[in-house]
Amino acid sequence: MDAFMSWMERNFMPVAAKIGSQKHLVAVRDGFISIMPVTMVGSIAVLLNVFFRDLPNSWFGEGNSFVAAMSQIININGNVYFGSIVILGMVFTFSLGYHLAKSYDVNPVAGGVIAFAAVVTCMNQNAVFDYTLGTIPQDVVNGMTAAGLNVVVNNSGAAVLQGVAEWGYMGQAYTGASGLFTCLIVGFLASMIYIKLMVKKVTIKLPDTVPPAVSNAFAAIIPGVVAVYVFGIVTQICVVLTGLYPNDLIVEWIQKPLMGLSQGFFSVILVMFLVQLFWFFGLHGSNVLAPIIEGIYTPALLQNMEVWNATHSWADMPYIWTRGSIDAYAQMGGSGITLGLLIAIFLFSKREDSKAVAKLSAPMGVFNINEPVIFGMPIVLNPVYLIPWLIVPPICAAVAYMFTAAGLIPPVFIQVPWVMPVGIYAFLATGGNVLAAGVAILNLVISFLIWTPFVMLANRMKDKEQA
Repeated sequence: MDAFMSWMERNFMPVAAKIGSQKHLVAVRDGFISIMPVTMVGSIAVLLNVFFRDLPNSWFGEGNSFVAAMSQIININGNVYFGSIVILGMVFTFSLGYHLAKSYDVNPVAGGVIAFAAVVTCMNQNAVFDYTLGTIPQDVVNGMTAAGLNVVVNNSGAAVLQGVAEWGYMGQAYTGASGLFTCLIVGFLASMIYIKLMVKKVTIKLPDTVPPAVSNAFAAIIPGVVAVYVFGIVTQICVVLTGLYPNDLIVEWIQKPLMGLSQGFFSVILVMFLVQLFWFFGLHGSNVLAPIIEGIYTPALLQNMEVWNATHSWADMPYIWTRGSIDAYAQMGGSGITLGLLIAIFLFSKREDSKAVAKLSAPMGVFNINEPVIFGMPIVLNPVYLIPWLIVPPICAAVAYMFTAAGLIPPVFIQVPWVMPVGIYAFLATGGNVLAAGVAILNLVISFLIWTPFVMLANRMKDKEQA
């Protein structure tokens, strides 16, 4: 064990530390963290409508009096959803550009604005849709058809004008969760073009007497023009060569393959194991792996939410494992599910030092804050607790994954404040599913059963030391 620990300290920790402090990865992580207020308000709107509309409709039937009475509140929540989740990709784009520019000590607001403009530049500007005209006389329909318009009468007798084109369209496929990968890639590259030109002083220099706000704005003009024009050219090349816009190409060639890989059983287990491994050496595992956890699993959660908002059915959700699944089923009480460890200590520990740490940590542990346990027990670099620390979250993730894949519980599709206690988080994150809360509690029991033998082992080690 000592040889293994020494090898890890020499070879693993320096690499992990560099990953955790790499400025571009940190900017991506902070970009996702900064949009949490917008994500949360949209999630609250969806959650409220689950209880005001979706569950009552399933209990009492469509068109019941309760849903009718709540119609105005339901509409308000719909407005909030439209102003949050639907534009989340654009909000993230600005946040990413801001944090990247800030990491290089150049004008961060300009970095966010330029990233935003570059992403919009890459969007499909035209929408083709069907427009319902309503019930009109057949001779009018015939006249419109004779004039070259594509008008058909649907099953309900309404005339529909098909193939209406509109310029200046910004659809949810580009601005919402499904566009996050484009926002990440294009926003990152556009920001870096702006940053590099700013660092090399390819700017308009004004006299020192000019107010700083004006001077900073003028300094960003040339880098901003270059960055946005680069993606204007890229967009036109993509359209001419493939007939598709960059967003569509990124979705097909990058987003779908990555999201597909992330949903594999072994991918989920590997991510959870790596989080624990980083933490064991004192590095914040979730932060180190934030580009994966936030960059892949957060879009999965948001796309599940979009499907729910459109269909009110979790059977159609495309992703089994999302960002909220980790907190709901594999990090209750914090990384390592140390809430199970605290219960085991209260019941079986004979060590006064462990009991003292557990008493201080328990109130915070209920709300998923466990740094006092990680560093106070300690668990970091403690070979006694290495095995349960590494295996508890992967095992619990496997249990929840199988329940979800079997269709017994819904995938997590609502973002919930991470401080929600065990069971309550899963209940809310799955739109009020009681069995999901039960799975979370089952995982807490599993963690307790795995931690308990090692608490007893720590007792024996203490007895030997005293002897």
